[in-house]
This record gives sequence, C-alpha cells and structure tokens, in this order.
Amino acid sequence: MIRPDERIFELIDKEQERQTRGLELIASENFVSPYVLQAMGTVLTNKYAEGLPHKRYYGGCEVVDEIESLAIERAKELFRAEWVNVQPHSGAQANAAVMLAVLEAGDKILGFDLSHGGHLTHGSPVNFSGKLYKASFYGVEKETGVIDYNKVEATAKKELPKLIICGASAYSRDWDYVALRQIADKVGALLLADISHPSGLIARGLLNDPMKHCHIVTTTTHKTLRGPRGGMIMIGEDFENPFGKTNPKGKLRMMSELLDSGVFPGTQGGPLEHIIAAKAVAYREALSDEYMHYILQVKKNADLLADMFLERGYQIISGGTDNHLMLIDLRNKGITGKEAENALIKADITVNKNMVPFDDKSPMVTSGIRIGVPAITTRGMKEQDMARVAELIDKVLTNHTNEAIIAQVKNEVNEWMSHFPLFAQVEEVAMA
Repeated sequence: MIRPDERIFELIDKEQERQTRGLELIASENFVSPYVLQAMGTVLTNKYAEGLPHKRYYGGCEVVDEIESLAIERAKELFRAEWVNVQPHSGAQANAAVMLAVLEAGDKILGFDLSHGGHLTHGSPVNFSGKLYKASFYGVEKETGVIDYNKVEATAKKELPKLIICGASAYSRDWDYVALRQIADKVGALLLADISHPSGLIARGLLNDPMKHCHIVTTTTHKTLRGPRGGMIMIGEDFENPFGKTNPKGKLRMMSELLDSGVFPGTQGGPLEHIIAAKAVAYREALSDEYMHYILQVKKNADLLADMFLERGYQIISGGTDNHLMLIDLRNKGITGKEAENALIKADITVNKNMVPFDDKSPMVTSGIRIGVPAITTRGMKEQDMARVAELIDKVLTNHTNEAIIAQVKNEVNEWMSHFPLFAQVEEVAMA
C-alpha cells in the first residue's frame, strides 16, 4: 500500500500559508480558481495523447479529444483567432516551437532587449533563441523609457531579420502593432507578438490587439489570464508560409501546419491533457462578465499604484503604466534591487529584483524591482488599497536595514491580508 507523502504535503500546506498571509506583487503570478486547480489534479494526467485532436498516435483519446477541442474553441473565441494550439507547456516552449517552425539555425531575429524589459526567449545569448539564431535587439529611449519605432525600423533595415519579436516581461506601455507590421513588411520578416504578460487585458479589449497585425501570437496562460501554468500559439488568419517550406507532396505548407509540427514532434512529446483541461476552464472564466470586471480593476489598480509611487519620489520607467505592471528604478533611493527584494520578503511582500534600462549593476543585483497587481486584485483589492500598498513598500525600503520596522510591517501585512480570502474573486468568476 502506498503511504501518503506527509513531508511533501506539509510543504504544500506551508506554501499555501505563505501565499495566503503575504502581499503577492510579482507581475507574472496570480491565483487560479478552485475549478482550475481541480482540473489540474485529475486522471487526465494519466493519458498519453501525442498528436492533435482526432489525429493521435495513441488509442483511447476520444475523451481528451473533446477536452482539447473545447479548449481550442474557447481560446479562439476569447482572442478572436482563426487557429490555436493549446499544447505548449510554457510560453518559452511556445516561442521555441514558433522559431523551430519558421526559422533555420543561424537565421536572424530581432527582439526586445532583455535588459530593457524583454524576455530570455527573444534572443538572449544565454537562451536557445540566442544560441541557435543570430539575434539583434531594439530597446527603449534613455530619456523617455519608451520604444522609438523609427529606431526599430532603422535596426530592422540594417539587420534584415527573418523574424521580429515584440512583447515584454517588464515594459509597462502598450505596443504599436500597426507600426511593427509595417516594419516587418518592409524587410520581409514575420512578426511574432509574445503577449504573455498582458494577454488578459488584450483578450478583453483593454490594450491594442495584435491578432490582426502580427503573423503569429504566443502567450502564457497563467499571468493576467489567470489560468494554469502553460503556453499557447495563435494565428489571426492562417496563411501560406512565406519561406518556401513544403509538405511531402511539394505543396507550400500553411503556417498552422508548420506551427503544429513545431510543437509536436518539434519541441514536445505528449501534451499535458490535465493542464489543457485547466486552460479550458480558465478560458471560460475569462469570457465571463465577472472576469471583465476583474481585469478592468487590474488596470485601475496598476495605474493608481504607479501614481502612488511617483508621489513618493520613485522613478518608474516610462513614467507610468498602461498595463498591469511597473518597473521601478531604485538608484535615486540608494538601494539595489536585490536589497529591496530581500527586505520586502522579510515583510511578507513579494516582488522581484529586475534590471532597468541602461542598468549599471549585474542581473543578480540589479537597480530595480518589478511590481504587478494581478494577484492582489484577484484577492479583492481595489483603488483605495493601493495607497497602503505603496506606503508599506516605501516603509520597508526606506528602513531596509531596520529589522524591527520590517517585523512591524510584516505583522501589519499579515493582519491586513487576513481580510482578503485567497480565492475571493476567482470563485465568483468560476461560478458564473
């Protein structure tokens, strides 16, 4: 008889307690609904289903075919897409599958600089994208903290990339997909939008929509979208690939066919059908009126919190935010990102250290922190709570060597968060 693994479940309980008592401000984290959790922990994890719905390499897939097909249809409706693959295990693997499908080793790509707010998979030299492909980069302006699309065009014309990547993990402004598509067309490149962070805002029309302008769109499913950890690839309208790749019969392959093969067998084996079921649950939740109220609140909270920090003399890159996050340069406060992160953790306030544009410190130290509001908004916080969030963070950062004050803030945070149930908002959405 298999005995319960008491140690592991003790640690799981400990992690739930940590999440419950603290102020969760990591921009890429959120709290899923009990129904998303329930779907993840089902017998679907037992099933191998390599291939696509109704085109599997294993028998016994009739039920998971229905589940995956439902996830695909809901994702299409949510993002107004013609084609979707819901199998990528993560956003990084979604990007890897796209690049494998449309590029050859050594091809040129143009991405948003990691040190300016981009992502590892957009060409970083330590990542597969920078090791397999020849990457060049664009970034933000030092004076404004925003992207100059004329300079992006100049770089694209100089480098002539085969793929241009837009999207970020620490950029607080919206993207001009129309301008980027014009640039891509001028240099004969495909345009990939990685919307992993703001996907929930984009899905519900609160930010510019890349689907009509970008050839390919990738996203994670666990940030503002508030689903399980995973990835997804989408196309607004399918098209013949422009680089001459053909199928075994010699016909040009459609982009959807290329991307499907980039996922399986290109970068993954069997899909995680229990995670795909949880994605389907999250897509349904994201289509609800309750989720619309939630994601509107995310935008309001982020905008007000940014204002609160600006009033306290903090330097926010670009001067504010259009989405769910902000990147704060701490150099005028005399504290590094690493010091800030560590001090805030002691107070049960979770953020992450982050490089800022033109940073003079290493990636392990950094000059900044990244703050996001999706998780605290899920727990029910509204505009009136943002001033207190800023006040508590400021109190820790201005007294980051004072253990007594940090302990005092921790007690205040724990007491305050006891009034915000972990699943307050997501239960309302899931039951809609």
